[in-house]
Amino acid sequence: MEQYKDYMLRAVAAEAQIRAFAVTARDLTETARRAHNTSPIATAALGRAMSGALMMAEMLKGPRDLLTLQIDGDGPLQGLVVTADNHGHVKGYVRNPAVILPPNASGHLNVGGAIGKGTLTVIRDMNLKDPYIGQIPLVTGEIAEDLTAYYAQSEQIPSAVGLGVLMNKENTVRRAGGFVVQLMPFAEETVIARLEENIRKISSVTSILEEENTPEHLLKTVLAGFDVQITSEEDVSFSCNCSKERFERGLLLLGKEELESIIREGKEIDLTCQFCSSTYRFSLEEIRGILEKISTSS
Repeated sequence: MEQYKDYMLRAVAAEAQIRAFAVTARDLTETARRAHNTSPIATAALGRAMSGALMMAEMLKGPRDLLTLQIDGDGPLQGLVVTADNHGHVKGYVRNPAVILPPNASGHLNVGGAIGKGTLTVIRDMNLKDPYIGQIPLVTGEIAEDLTAYYAQSEQIPSAVGLGVLMNKENTVRRAGGFVVQLMPFAEETVIARLEENIRKISSVTSILEEENTPEHLLKTVLAGFDVQITSEEDVSFSCNCSKERFERGLLLLGKEELESIIREGKEIDLTCQFCSSTYRFSLEEIRGILEKISTSS
């Protein structure tokens, strides 16, 4: 049986003229698929976005910083939301998990068609008064090209992003992961030319992962011909920090009148987390307790 774990590498190459990230994300993408019961296209979109978010979040500095990718499209998927921190944790959901479309012209899952035209929003919450928000129009909806365009347009960083998800026939995840490579301002023309040639030779991320399912192999392929120094390695996982206590705080925000209305209806309520599909049940007794907290504090 194949021994496997999801993990991410950070590296530099060409005497630090290039910085690079690579991640394998099969297990965390499969965890998300089971949590949301996503179709193959929805799984591919979510898996690509989670891999991208993990690598982008690794660039954050503060231990409590968060990065959120929000894609809004006019296609049947409607969009998705993914949040990651720089400790290897990611969570996310698609708005319509049951989307099914014919393959695209290349015979692959038509993620771009499922997302359609729209916007990519990147939110970096660095625990300041306001988060940093960057937004661009979607280029293809295939996610990797959109993140590449985001770095070029919003941050003026020449980058190449590759993302992929490969499904088994029974709709489980076979491979998932990706890479991000970025050129430093002092990169020499010879370095740029060689890197561009390497990128042109890549047919797909999943074909590389089929050869060897490791971030090391992704980096070796993308950075062929360069001296590569791995600077960090980190396990990554699908992880949601929802809890019944968090949902209770949300109920407190409903206010006295709304809670009294729920009690009058005489029914327990179930609240479901969008990110992981965990459900929390609140009995009438618990709702009365929440109402009492409001009455006591007012």
